[in-house]
Amino acid sequence: MTDRPSRPGGRSNRVLTAIYTAVGELVGQGADKISFPVIAERAGVNPTTLYRRWPDVNALLEDVAVAALTRDGESVPDTGSLEQDLTEWADVIARDITRPERARYLRAMVAARVDLVATCVVTDTRREQAAEMVRRAHERGEQPPTVQQILDHVVAPLYYNVVFALPLDDDHAHRLVHDVLAMVR
Repeated sequence: MTDRPSRPGGRSNRVLTAIYTAVGELVGQGADKISFPVIAERAGVNPTTLYRRWPDVNALLEDVAVAALTRDGESVPDTGSLEQDLTEWADVIARDITRPERARYLRAMVAARVDLVATCVVTDTRREQAAEMVRRAHERGEQPPTVQQILDHVVAPLYYNVVFALPLDDDHAHRLVHDVLAMVR
Protein backbone atom coordinates (compact mmCIF):
# COMPACT_ATOMS: atom_id res chain seq x y z
CA MET A 1 0.00 0.00 0.00
CA THR A 2 1.15 3.52 -0.50
CA ASP A 3 2.28 5.56 2.46
CA ARG A 4 -0.33 8.27 2.84
CA PRO A 5 -1.93 9.77 5.86
CA SER A 6 -5.52 8.73 6.18
CA ARG A 7 -8.37 10.34 7.95
CA PRO A 8 -9.37 8.44 11.06
CA GLY A 9 -12.87 7.13 11.46
CA GLY A 10 -15.44 4.99 9.80
CA ARG A 11 -16.22 7.19 6.81
CA SER A 12 -12.72 6.92 5.40
CA ASN A 13 -12.84 3.15 5.74
CA ARG A 14 -16.27 2.98 4.07
CA VAL A 15 -15.05 5.13 1.16
CA LEU A 16 -11.94 2.99 0.72
CA THR A 17 -14.04 -0.18 0.82
CA ALA A 18 -16.40 1.24 -1.81
CA ILE A 19 -13.45 2.16 -4.05
CA TYR A 20 -11.78 -1.24 -3.66
CA THR A 21 -15.09 -3.00 -4.32
CA ALA A 22 -15.66 -0.92 -7.44
CA VAL A 23 -12.20 -1.73 -8.76
CA GLY A 24 -12.72 -5.43 -8.01
CA GLU A 25 -16.04 -5.42 -9.87
CA LEU A 26 -14.56 -3.61 -12.86
CA VAL A 27 -11.58 -5.97 -13.04
CA GLY A 28 -13.89 -8.95 -12.59
CA GLN A 29 -16.06 -7.78 -15.45
CA GLY A 30 -12.99 -7.41 -17.65
CA ALA A 31 -13.62 -3.68 -18.11
CA ASP A 32 -11.77 -2.39 -21.17
CA LYS A 33 -11.04 1.01 -19.69
CA ILE A 34 -10.65 1.53 -15.98
CA SER A 35 -10.28 5.21 -15.18
CA PHE A 36 -10.70 7.34 -12.09
CA PRO A 37 -14.06 8.75 -13.31
CA VAL A 38 -15.37 5.22 -14.02
CA ILE A 39 -14.20 3.94 -10.62
CA ALA A 40 -15.57 7.00 -8.82
CA GLU A 41 -18.97 6.61 -10.43
CA ARG A 42 -19.13 2.91 -9.53
CA ALA A 43 -17.97 3.63 -5.94
CA GLY A 44 -20.29 6.61 -5.48
CA VAL A 45 -17.45 9.02 -4.66
CA ASN A 46 -16.10 12.17 -6.24
CA PRO A 47 -13.19 11.55 -8.64
CA THR A 48 -11.08 14.05 -6.66
CA THR A 49 -11.10 11.51 -3.81
CA LEU A 50 -9.15 9.19 -6.08
CA TYR A 51 -6.84 11.84 -7.53
CA ARG A 52 -5.87 12.98 -4.02
CA ARG A 53 -4.95 9.48 -2.85
CA TRP A 54 -3.36 7.78 -5.88
CA PRO A 55 -1.06 9.21 -8.57
CA ASP A 56 -2.68 7.05 -11.27
CA VAL A 57 -4.99 4.10 -11.91
CA ASN A 58 -2.11 1.62 -11.87
CA ALA A 59 -1.18 2.65 -8.32
CA LEU A 60 -4.81 2.19 -7.25
CA LEU A 61 -4.98 -1.24 -8.94
CA GLU A 62 -1.85 -2.28 -7.09
CA ASP A 63 -3.22 -1.08 -3.74
CA VAL A 64 -6.44 -3.01 -4.32
CA ALA A 65 -4.58 -6.17 -5.27
CA VAL A 66 -2.24 -5.92 -2.29
CA ALA A 67 -5.17 -5.37 0.07
CA ALA A 68 -6.89 -8.42 -1.38
CA LEU A 69 -3.82 -10.64 -1.22
CA THR A 70 -2.49 -9.81 2.24
CA ARG A 71 -4.03 -9.55 5.66
CA ASP A 72 -2.57 -7.64 8.56
CA GLY A 73 -1.67 -9.97 11.38
CA GLU A 74 -2.01 -13.12 9.27
CA SER A 75 -0.20 -15.83 11.21
CA VAL A 76 1.70 -18.80 9.88
CA PRO A 77 1.20 -22.39 11.05
CA ASP A 78 3.20 -23.53 14.07
CA THR A 79 2.92 -27.33 14.11
CA GLY A 80 6.36 -28.11 15.52
CA SER A 81 7.68 -29.28 12.15
CA LEU A 82 8.92 -27.10 9.30
CA GLU A 83 7.65 -29.58 6.73
CA GLN A 84 4.14 -29.48 8.20
CA ASP A 85 4.28 -25.68 8.67
CA LEU A 86 5.30 -25.14 5.03
CA THR A 87 2.73 -27.64 3.77
CA GLU A 88 -0.15 -26.00 5.65
CA TRP A 89 1.08 -22.52 4.65
CA ALA A 90 1.34 -23.49 0.97
CA ASP A 91 -2.16 -24.98 1.14
CA VAL A 92 -3.56 -21.77 2.64
CA ILE A 93 -1.85 -19.62 0.01
CA ALA A 94 -2.96 -21.90 -2.85
CA ARG A 95 -6.57 -22.04 -1.68
CA ASP A 96 -6.65 -18.27 -1.17
CA ILE A 97 -5.12 -17.14 -4.45
CA THR A 98 -7.10 -19.60 -6.57
CA ARG A 99 -10.41 -18.12 -5.40
CA PRO A 100 -11.78 -16.32 -8.47
CA GLU A 101 -11.85 -12.87 -6.86
CA ARG A 102 -8.29 -13.29 -5.55
CA ALA A 103 -7.03 -14.52 -8.92
CA ARG A 104 -8.56 -11.44 -10.58
CA TYR A 105 -6.88 -9.13 -8.07
CA LEU A 106 -3.54 -10.88 -8.52
CA ARG A 107 -3.76 -10.63 -12.30
CA ALA A 108 -4.79 -6.97 -12.00
CA MET A 109 -1.78 -6.24 -9.81
CA VAL A 110 0.55 -7.88 -12.30
CA ALA A 111 -1.13 -6.05 -15.19
CA ALA A 112 -0.72 -2.73 -13.36
CA ARG A 113 3.04 -3.16 -13.23
CA VAL A 114 4.74 -1.56 -16.19
CA ASP A 115 8.07 -0.82 -14.53
CA LEU A 116 10.25 -2.78 -12.16
CA VAL A 117 9.50 -2.02 -8.53
CA ALA A 118 11.85 -1.90 -5.57
CA THR A 119 9.41 -3.54 -3.18
CA CYS A 120 6.12 -5.40 -3.21
CA VAL A 121 3.94 -5.63 -0.11
CA VAL A 122 2.71 -9.11 -1.04
CA THR A 123 6.29 -10.39 -1.38
CA ASP A 124 7.35 -8.59 1.80
CA THR A 125 4.50 -10.23 3.72
CA ARG A 126 5.33 -13.69 2.40
CA ARG A 127 9.04 -13.10 3.16
CA GLU A 128 8.23 -12.19 6.78
CA GLN A 129 6.04 -15.27 7.14
CA ALA A 130 8.71 -17.59 5.69
CA ALA A 131 11.34 -15.99 7.93
CA GLU A 132 9.21 -16.73 10.99
CA MET A 133 8.94 -20.41 10.04
CA VAL A 134 12.68 -20.62 9.28
CA ARG A 135 13.50 -18.98 12.62
CA ARG A 136 11.35 -21.48 14.52
CA ALA A 137 12.87 -24.39 12.56
CA HIS A 138 16.37 -23.23 13.56
CA GLU A 139 15.26 -23.04 17.21
CA ARG A 140 14.01 -26.64 17.00
CA GLY A 141 17.33 -27.78 15.52
CA GLU A 142 15.97 -28.38 12.03
CA GLN A 143 18.01 -27.47 8.97
CA PRO A 144 15.66 -25.30 6.92
CA PRO A 145 16.08 -23.94 3.44
CA THR A 146 16.71 -20.21 3.21
CA VAL A 147 13.86 -17.77 3.13
CA GLN A 148 14.77 -16.93 -0.47
CA GLN A 149 14.63 -20.61 -1.44
CA ILE A 150 11.14 -20.84 0.05
CA LEU A 151 10.04 -17.75 -1.86
CA ASP A 152 11.62 -18.93 -5.12
CA HIS A 153 10.55 -22.59 -4.96
CA VAL A 154 7.23 -22.55 -3.10
CA VAL A 155 5.63 -19.11 -3.15
CA ALA A 156 6.66 -17.93 -6.63
CA PRO A 157 5.40 -21.05 -8.44
CA LEU A 158 2.06 -20.81 -6.63
CA TYR A 159 1.55 -17.24 -7.78
CA TYR A 160 2.92 -18.03 -11.26
CA ASN A 161 0.30 -20.72 -11.78
CA VAL A 162 -2.49 -18.36 -10.81
CA VAL A 163 -1.23 -15.44 -12.90
CA PHE A 164 -1.05 -17.64 -15.98
CA ALA A 165 -4.27 -19.55 -15.20
CA LEU A 166 -2.46 -22.88 -14.86
CA PRO A 167 -3.84 -25.67 -12.66
CA LEU A 168 -3.00 -25.42 -8.98
CA ASP A 169 -4.11 -27.80 -6.26
CA ASP A 170 -2.92 -29.09 -2.89
CA ASP A 171 -0.86 -31.86 -4.49
CA HIS A 172 1.08 -29.31 -6.52
CA ALA A 173 1.66 -27.17 -3.43
CA HIS A 174 2.84 -30.22 -1.48
CA ARG A 175 5.32 -31.17 -4.24
CA LEU A 176 6.78 -27.67 -4.10
CA VAL A 177 7.32 -27.98 -0.33
CA HIS A 178 8.85 -31.44 -0.75
CA ASP A 179 11.22 -30.12 -3.43
CA VAL A 180 12.44 -27.14 -1.40
CA LEU A 181 13.04 -29.30 1.66
CA ALA A 182 15.00 -31.80 -0.46
CA MET A 183 17.45 -29.00 -1.23
CA VAL A 184 18.76 -29.10 2.35
CA ARG A 185 18.57 -32.83 3.08
